[in-house]
Amino acid sequence: MLAAAIRANLHVLQQGRDLLVAINPALYATRVPACFNAAPGGHLRHVLDHYFGLLDGLPASRVDYEHRARDPRIEGEAGYAAGRVDAIMERLRALVAEDQALLVRAETSGDDGEAWSASSLLRELEFLLSHTVHHYALIATMCRLLGHEPAADFGMAPSTLKHLQACGMAGA
Repeated sequence: MLAAAIRANLHVLQQGRDLLVAINPALYATRVPACFNAAPGGHLRHVLDHYFGLLDGLPASRVDYEHRARDPRIEGEAGYAAGRVDAIMERLRALVAEDQALLVRAETSGDDGEAWSASSLLRELEFLLSHTVHHYALIATMCRLLGHEPAADFGMAPSTLKHLQACGMAGA
């Protein structure tokens, strides 16, 4: 199961990488007032911060999603962001296909910020997949508002794509 979760995350990260190559670099960093004045680059940076949080936490089995770099270059420079996506994909490919027990700290960990929850590598890869797809849906909306049409499946959940394919629906 872990190998499948790694493959699914690699697939969505490649979608992000493909968008970075296709989008006008100026649009990537353009804020969209109708979307809380956020930019596609800000959402992608947020996604990548979470992947780095997981990968950086694996050696100690402690993943702290609240300790994020928030690198402004990822937000503003599509080429730089593509390199960071490549780095994450390389690290995911190098993972040993064995689950691992983890402690995780996130926004819901409590007011003191010291509450850690039990999890696993598989569960966190599943979380990252869902988290990424949902942020991609926001990125896709922003791109369309800015005049850039992303790939038809960008921001669609893998389960939705499987359903559409099973139904023989166009766009799958």
